[in-house]
Amino acid sequence: MARESGEKTIAVNRKARHDYFIDETVEAGIVLLGSEVKSLREGRVNLKDSYARITKDGEAVLIGVHISPYGFTTRDVPEPDRQRKLLLHRAEIDRLAGKTRERGYTLVPTRMYFKNGRAKVEIGLARGKERHDRREAVRKAESKREIDRALKARQRQRG
Repeated sequence: MARESGEKTIAVNRKARHDYFIDETVEAGIVLLGSEVKSLREGRVNLKDSYARITKDGEAVLIGVHISPYGFTTRDVPEPDRQRKLLLHRAEIDRLAGKTRERGYTLVPTRMYFKNGRAKVEIGLARGKERHDRREAVRKAESKREIDRALKARQRQRG
């Protein structure tokens, strides 16, 4: 079977953009078992309430990602919520570790996708939003929606 080319999005963590300011993103490979890859191809993954951490050993791990077990696996079924190692260059790990030591920064997976047949995860360097920041973001989104609606109605009247 030929390997896929291009990108195919598996899951997007919308809650991350709602709860955090994403300052920058990094693409990382992820160490998975075969049955987990098959589950990803079916889209059976949940990124909500997940995060990444740099361990004392200097490895990046993804915590809290739920990959549902593949239905046709007969043995060696992996734990759905296990920690999974991220594949990053040493310089990237060191830079992210330095940034997360700063006050208020955390690593949050923003989306998971296949790139040229390999599972990748986009990790965002994020700062937490305060309650008033979230309310302001909701207000902006609502006003933008109303403006777009009004412009669309105006276009209909003209045409």
